[in-house]
Amino acid sequence: MLPKEFLDRMEAMLQDEYPLFIESFEKKHWQSLRVNPAKMDRDLFLQKAPFSLSPVAWEKNGFYYDDSDQPGKHPWHEAGVYYIQEASAMAPVTYLDVQPGQYVLDLCAAPGGKSTQIAAAMKGEGLLVANEIHPGRAKILSENVERMGVKNALVTNEAPDKLAAHFGPYFDRILVDAPCSGEGMFRKHEEACEEWSPENVQICADRQDMILDCAAQMLCAGGRMVYSTCTFAPSEDEGSISRFLERHPEFSLVETVKRGGMESGRSQWAENACEGMEHTIRLWPHKVQGEGHYLAVLQKQGSVPDSYKARCASGTEKGIGPKDCAGFDEFCKEVLTQQAAAMCRDGIFLKFGEQLYLAHREMPSLKGLKVLRPGLHLGTMKKNRFEPSHALALALKAEDVRNSLDLSLDSQELSQYLNGMTLYAEGEKGWHLILADGCSIGWGKLAGGIMKNHYPRGLRKNGVF
Repeated sequence: MLPKEFLDRMEAMLQDEYPLFIESFEKKHWQSLRVNPAKMDRDLFLQKAPFSLSPVAWEKNGFYYDDSDQPGKHPWHEAGVYYIQEASAMAPVTYLDVQPGQYVLDLCAAPGGKSTQIAAAMKGEGLLVANEIHPGRAKILSENVERMGVKNALVTNEAPDKLAAHFGPYFDRILVDAPCSGEGMFRKHEEACEEWSPENVQICADRQDMILDCAAQMLCAGGRMVYSTCTFAPSEDEGSISRFLERHPEFSLVETVKRGGMESGRSQWAENACEGMEHTIRLWPHKVQGEGHYLAVLQKQGSVPDSYKARCASGTEKGIGPKDCAGFDEFCKEVLTQQAAAMCRDGIFLKFGEQLYLAHREMPSLKGLKVLRPGLHLGTMKKNRFEPSHALALALKAEDVRNSLDLSLDSQELSQYLNGMTLYAEGEKGWHLILADGCSIGWGKLAGGIMKNHYPRGLRKNGVF
């Protein structure tokens, strides 16, 4: 039951296209996933995945799957081999043009689809700050960052204005996937219809103005920002961008290449529209294989010297000394290869209680911030005894460890492992990386032919995959 005021507005906007738009709501929505290249090359995934896949036009690692497939119940989902993500939602990060080594902010990041897509483009280099203002959603964001094996992410739970004051003009790239009225998700989530009202559309538009102003303060000269929503409302799309450009003449719209049925935004739909709305992008459910989305690519004027190094307004973290990491060093010698051990020392160590993290070597100061994850969670330190974390397992590969146990996807042993059961195994005593057909999925500790299960209790399954 689509709201009448919504329908009247859409008919006025689309005119002759309106019947096709309405007809799209009677069709099933497209289901898609995005391969995690840190875990598996896309071509290898296409060879091995037991799903019927076809490519998403605007994301090289994106694929549609059939209704008969159940990727959310496959062990590779738990291993972070892919992220189940709506296809249109993959578009904004594609246009963000993230490069390895950059400092990137995902300002409204939960549940983590776009953050982990950004992380894939960064290839473990640089710093990703993934922020979410709502505590419960921030926790889900942190869990997804862990599941996808992301090593270089700082996950925060802050308001945009707090971050702007803390960081200043620090980031090379910023994604603002703004909270919106959610009209583009009406087909996929019926509850979005029930929450819709013209008043809520205006509330969202006002909030987007504030969020964009905060983001503008945090972008370096010459930096790129992508604004996106999953709504059709002009006041939240072309209108938000027009108001922003009026307030911030130091920004301009970047010309974009449309792909896979994308269309241009239209200036006639927004009050006092700025020039260049044709450079923004709309994804319509009757034109693309995906849900409704809008995005605009913005460039901040100016440039910085090649030797320029971004500095956080609040300074940087110093980290702890080697003597506080003795147990971890011993773990590295016994469990990891030299190359992996070097990777696990490439940065600074931070300790919160008994929890040890590897953070970016120039990690911004965390003082005053609500931080859920300051980097890669290495594990727990207990009187110089170190126990590796699940996050570390998911960030490693078979070639990173001295001992591993690879379980086939259809094996009873893998099902038992994911249910928390011990396994019988032969091999060297100590920590083993458990793999699901070559992809790391957790830890086990072998002694006397018994592999003790260290798969987290909260993730264990009741039943067989």
